[in-house]
Amino acid sequence: MENQCSQIMMFRKQLKNRLSPMRYEHSLSVSFTCMSLAMRYGYDMNKAELAGLMHDCGKRFSDEVILKKCLKHGIPVTESENKALAVLHAKYGAWLAENKYQIRDEEILSAIACHTTGKPDMTTLDKILYIADYIE
Repeated sequence: MENQCSQIMMFRKQLKNRLSPMRYEHSLSVSFTCMSLAMRYGYDMNKAELAGLMHDCGKRFSDEVILKKCLKHGIPVTESENKALAVLHAKYGAWLAENKYQIRDEEILSAIACHTTGKPDMTTLDKILYIADYIE
């Protein structure tokens, strides 16, 4: 538990330095809402907190820059995503979470990747993050 708290605090510090103040505050709010929803639906609150905190870690760049970064790192971009670039920060954020922040939990990475669009057969965490981001 203590290790998880120190990990969350480390991620908060990193995000505070990388995101705009409004985006950082939004990420904190989504994280808290994820925890509330996790408590309500009997889901792991620590995983929900981390997914909520990290969900917009890729949103520090413009949509065009995010597209270039996705292509550079081999992140698939669909025709629909190419027409609505604002949703791409989710896929790029999942890539960042795994490759820059060393998050290895596939369920957290999935939730980050689909938090803007949803997907078929969403997991409980996918749904929690999707709804938390929407209502925040």
